[in-house]
Amino acid sequence: MIKIINCTNKNYLEKLQVYLELRRFQKKNVSKKVSKIIKDIKKSGFKALLKYERKFSKNNNIKSSKKEINKAIRMLNPKVKKAIDFSYNKILNFHKKQLKNFKNISYIDKLKNKLEYRVVPIEKIGIYTPSGLPTSLLMTAIAARLAKVKKIILATPKNNGELNAAIMYVAKKTGIKLIMNCGGAQAIASLAYINKVDKIVGPGNAWVAEAKRQLSGKIIGTESMYAGESEICVIADNNTNIDQIVTSLVSQAEHDPNSQSILITKYQEVLNKVRIQLPIALKRLPRKKIAIKSIQNNCIMIKAISDKDVINSVNLIGPEHLEINVKNYKKYSKFIFNAGSICNGENSAMVLTDFGVVGPNHILPTHGSAKYSSGLNLNEFVKRISVVTLSKKGLEKTANHAITLSEFENLHGHTQSIKSRIRRN
Repeated sequence: MIKIINCTNKNYLEKLQVYLELRRFQKKNVSKKVSKIIKDIKKSGFKALLKYERKFSKNNNIKSSKKEINKAIRMLNPKVKKAIDFSYNKILNFHKKQLKNFKNISYIDKLKNKLEYRVVPIEKIGIYTPSGLPTSLLMTAIAARLAKVKKIILATPKNNGELNAAIMYVAKKTGIKLIMNCGGAQAIASLAYINKVDKIVGPGNAWVAEAKRQLSGKIIGTESMYAGESEICVIADNNTNIDQIVTSLVSQAEHDPNSQSILITKYQEVLNKVRIQLPIALKRLPRKKIAIKSIQNNCIMIKAISDKDVINSVNLIGPEHLEINVKNYKKYSKFIFNAGSICNGENSAMVLTDFGVVGPNHILPTHGSAKYSSGLNLNEFVKRISVVTLSKKGLEKTANHAITLSEFENLHGHTQSIKSRIRRN
């Protein structure tokens, strides 16, 4: 059932937080099952991976040959191929601009100390791409290549036993040679324990996100964000086209039963019209079962009293996607600091960014992680290493201060290490 919040209630933000948490906190059974899958694959490797693929996807062929991949690519509709090429160039051009931040730092200070900060690509990246979403692979693989990652391994599930021709085309276009045809938590575990990647990127459902959460910081790295099920928040007023509001809410609902669609408006008539039109729009969708479940379980409609209510609500939500579908969008946009992406005005349909035809990355923070993280960018594929080369004078001038601090912090082993250098000099 759609949840309604009226901002006349002084505790409306607390109520909103409760509704958000109902979706964000995973059920214990998902966590336990994911943990079991990870342990099995850690212990038994490929044998366990094959077992889970047979169980969940009826898949017996995890590694497809080059011949199978090329055969799938030949079946791809030329129109789809042309659209992928268009998106490829848009994404590439946008992300190339980020390279200007990849400059190494190197300087010599007054004490003749040489100090450096080097940008180094991560050596081995695992990319997870959900079934049927070639644009997700474009987003991750292009960024990884620009960052000069040496080795990329793709994990992507088959669809009814078939390779996705568009995903195979993107993989070839971006130079990915090793493809694992598997999905879910078992795919994430296999990238970590079988392929032994250094980091895993890419969006996924609750199972994928939970597997990444459990492995992150223990065996592999993952994105700084929580890249889970899709979210959209729409700000609308009494001049906003109702059909645009409804279709935007539905667009994210059709991704996954756990996707979330939120509407914020100061106008009760807008809420009323959307509530009437929403069920009609849902019935037209081929993926209506998924979308209906998403709307019923996770949709929230917020009746704001003031612009401040609108802004406070958005910043508490920290949505993956924010559509500000009002004429004077600047009165909101400049005050929003928690969002994965912001689309301003009626022309800026969020769904355009989903397909890469605009350029920015569509792998964005969900579950409120926009409060502390950014969407996928080139920084996710590099490390920065500090390099210190001290001179004799540099050691002498800094040693006494360091000794004072080491003794203050009761770290006497540190003190002895510093003194050993002074004696030797």
